[in-house]
Amino acid sequence: MHYDQSWMGFGIVGGMQAGAISTLAAVLLFFFFHWIGKRSGWGYGPEIGWAFLLALALTASGDLWDMFYFNYAPLQSLELLKAELALVHDPDGIGTRVSCELLGVVLGLYIGWAICSADWRTRFGRSRKD
Repeated sequence: MHYDQSWMGFGIVGGMQAGAISTLAAVLLFFFFHWIGKRSGWGYGPEIGWAFLLALALTASGDLWDMFYFNYAPLQSLELLKAELALVHDPDGIGTRVSCELLGVVLGLYIGWAICSADWRTRFGRSRKD
């Protein structure tokens, strides 16, 4: 789904902004699925999997669709191509934006897992008794 990208920058700046949005969405979704999984007896696998799929669907699906469409759809005329490109924010930086969104989701899941992991407290000098 496309969210309003008109405020975003172009090129790497827009990619970093899209990646930050994806990171935040992935962290929040991991916390949600960890909460559900804790009550249902899930391991980390289903929590990470569902959070990954939903974070990608919410943040990167529009740009992924645009990349697929512009590469594989049979555009019949130059006017149609111009009309479709006019609907996309920064068509030159779409690959950068998709890459940053994918990396942002992975980073967000890692951050969420590190916070929810029981070993996280012991890695930073706190004992389990605290």
